Amino acid sequence: MTDQLSFDPARTAVLSMDNQAGIVRSYAKEQEALVARGASVLERARSLGMCVIHIQVGFRPGMPEVSARNLLFSGIKNSSRHQKLFEGESAAIHPGFGPQKDDIFITKHRVSAFRGTDLELILHAKEIATLVLFGIATSGVVLSTLLEASDRDYRLVVIRDCCVDRDAELHSNLIDKVFSQRATVLSASEFLAAASWKP
Repeated sequence: MTDQLSFDPARTAVLSMDNQAGIVRSYAKEQEALVARGASVLERARSLGMCVIHIQVGFRPGMPEVSARNLLFSGIKNSSRHQKLFEGESAAIHPGFGPQKDDIFITKHRVSAFRGTDLELILHAKEIATLVLFGIATSGVVLSTLLEASDRDYRLVVIRDCCVDRDAELHSNLIDKVFSQRATVLSASEFLAAASWKP
């Protein structure tokens, strides 16, 4: 598979999604291994000149962005304990992912990385055609962003072992039965092998 896969770095963006310290702690059973794989993907992307974009969830104090009709986020809004995930160090990109000053940071208030953000504007300005996606959770930001990106005609790659979900069966079903119909699904090591072009 990787023998036939190639990337144009100038037209490729890697989206590391919701890999915030508090979220990684809450979802990942093997944090160090997950972070190491994700960091290797980002390091390779930067070395080739790919655009690296960190998507993060964030809210104003009191979460005025959240409607009572939104079942997912209204639960967070009504829980001071859950709100702490999006405050201080917990809200920051996990340091193991090595965010760099030249990376792009986008804050979202919904599940999808596209909804209510300027992600599409940035991708258009950079003439991005391929998106490499990974993050937490598989059934949340990865699923929502992949479906929107697919409808927007992006070429898609998902890094399967850099995605995590609390429901392991759901994670597997999404990766194998949904994502594989809309994207090329690779492991981190397969991505590193495929993204070996040097400028």
